Amino acid sequence: MKNLIIVESPTKARTIENFLGKDYTVIASKGHIRDLPKSSFGIKIEDKQFIPEYRVSRDHSKVVKEIKDLAKKSDKVYIATDEDREGEAIGFHIATAIGADPTQIPRIVFHEITQKAINHSLENPRTIDLDSVNAQQARRLLDRIVGYRLSPLIASKIQKGLSAGRVQSAALKIVVDREREIKAFVPQEYWSLDALFEKSIEAILVEYEKQKIAKMTLSKGEEAKAIEEKLKGEAFKVAKIEKKQRKTSTNPPFMTSTLQQTASSAIGFSPRKTMMVAQTLYEGVPTDNGTMGVITYMRTDSLNIAQEAIDAAREKIEKSYGKDYLPPKPKYYKSKSKGAQEAHEAIRPTNLAFTPQIAKGFLKPDELKLYTLIYNRFLASQMSDAVFESQSIIFESPSSKFKASGRKLVFDGFYRVLGSSDKDKLLPDLKEGQDVTLSELKANQHFTEPPSRYSEASLIKKLESLEIGRPSTYAPTISLLTSRNYIEIEKKQLVPTEVAFTVIELLEEHFANIVDANFTSSIEEKLDEVAEGKEDWQKVLWEFYDPFIQEIEKGKKNIKSQKIAIPTGENCPKCGCELVKRKGRYGEFIACSGFPKCKYTQNIGADDASQTTKASPKAVEGVKCPECSSDIVERKSRRGKFYGCSAYPKCKFISTYEPTNEKCPDCGYMMASRTFRKKPIFECIKCKARIDAPS
Repeated sequence: MKNLIIVESPTKARTIENFLGKDYTVIASKGHIRDLPKSSFGIKIEDKQFIPEYRVSRDHSKVVKEIKDLAKKSDKVYIATDEDREGEAIGFHIATAIGADPTQIPRIVFHEITQKAINHSLENPRTIDLDSVNAQQARRLLDRIVGYRLSPLIASKIQKGLSAGRVQSAALKIVVDREREIKAFVPQEYWSLDALFEKSIEAILVEYEKQKIAKMTLSKGEEAKAIEEKLKGEAFKVAKIEKKQRKTSTNPPFMTSTLQQTASSAIGFSPRKTMMVAQTLYEGVPTDNGTMGVITYMRTDSLNIAQEAIDAAREKIEKSYGKDYLPPKPKYYKSKSKGAQEAHEAIRPTNLAFTPQIAKGFLKPDELKLYTLIYNRFLASQMSDAVFESQSIIFESPSSKFKASGRKLVFDGFYRVLGSSDKDKLLPDLKEGQDVTLSELKANQHFTEPPSRYSEASLIKKLESLEIGRPSTYAPTISLLTSRNYIEIEKKQLVPTEVAFTVIELLEEHFANIVDANFTSSIEEKLDEVAEGKEDWQKVLWEFYDPFIQEIEKGKKNIKSQKIAIPTGENCPKCGCELVKRKGRYGEFIACSGFPKCKYTQNIGADDASQTTKASPKAVEGVKCPECSSDIVERKSRRGKFYGCSAYPKCKFISTYEPTNEKCPDCGYMMASRTFRKKPIFECIKCKARIDAPS
């Protein structure tokens, strides 16, 4: 008997073939073999019904023919694509392409590529889940509708090459909104009184004249310094000593989003790189037992763990670390996501005997880093909680109370595996009622900080919390925003470009649903209901399509052109209007802002000097770029004046305040001149330290 198993990936095919005998042939479809055409809309719409015009792509025609030929020669054909909606859809298209009935062809699924998992799946086949296929089709058609109908409109109104997307645009709005918050942020001044008792115990003022002192209570320096002077003359004693024990609970094993976030912060992997390396670990790598998958499926929003894996972890913990590190009962976790596919598993190692120490001899450096992260997180998730002792001392004078806080690790628990970056801060042994010496007291000025920009990891966390997208979409969404030049990654932070603001402003005004997080999340809920057989996918599509297309038609008529134009600072020699830099089909050019009344243009980089005078930004006299020592120049954008390096784009230094030759007393970087509370100050461009500007 000859059997055929069809998977997506060649690596996965080779790994599975290693486990099976000569009676099995395993072939890879190499992803989707059928999809909507790339060069046309590819969807017929008749009587509120959507008919996708799927095509076998040219680069898949050879493999489809090979699969057909092998299927004809086989006694049994199994579909073994990944167990998610995408995998279910790939299996559906494979069955259709080879002439099999998708409702009858045997479908096998597994969360890990191991001998035991493969054998179990062959003993327990099912059929293709058409509800999941329809949910994937609905998502694919929704994205095609938005991409093919909204993107050309945006490109025609703003700039060629721009695009919009159902998840992409909602994610971009989150990044743009954060930048707006940062731009609009006004720092607030506040003061703290910080004390040092007995030459070593740090404490802060928490009460003065029976009034609680919170972070923003002291807003004026005069008030803080007056309190400082008064308290320097008072005697202090220990009023209260408190010690409490608290537990720190273990984190659950990884799912896709948390793996991407932790890999970003812990080992510096981008979400895209994390998924590429995880794919390799899942599909098969060399081990001491031959080639096999060493982690479970890496696209999951479930925190379920197979009972046998929990049992293996508990056995490993007791054997390696002792009974103290093994909780009385196993730990079970549940995803907070409403649409989580709980039939799946969290990401875990497939064999705990394949420790990171052993894996070091088989895996590549990046593979080992990610595998170690996954292995340790899973093992730690089944260990005992860590126990800390928090300590606090209240120092009291006739008019004030200061609080000193400390803590120490009493029992390391799961930190035994993960390690802890928190260092003990121990307070000395004192007694209540004991007199203490106030060694130092200082009133310190602070300013509130603006919210930080999103990193790739924190944006994924935000998308997950708003239930925008699904595990498979997080990394591609960020990659798309970067490739479309909507965002730039600077020092691991996501910075929206000028065009991003323009696109989002247009969408907010004319297509509010597309950038609304709640609307995008509600679409995901409906797709989940389609996958559960509770909602009709054609109905979901029509409810989106009908009002959306009406808005598109309105937009074509009503949206004014917003072609991005960058002021040059020079005037048109024909009519006197300002010259601006624009982008066209063949690159950048200089044009009159009075177009279409005045059609004066000049090429950038042409030989004719009379037609190529490129406006030179005004240099800030005597000030050099702190990054590369080139001149600093004054520039203009849609949001006002700013200062940048004349060597742009090689050097991307930028400041919204006028740079000076003054150096920061704290970090030595360049300080900028600005006004704060109607008072001229210098503020460090890097660390935000402030000093009074010279009169």
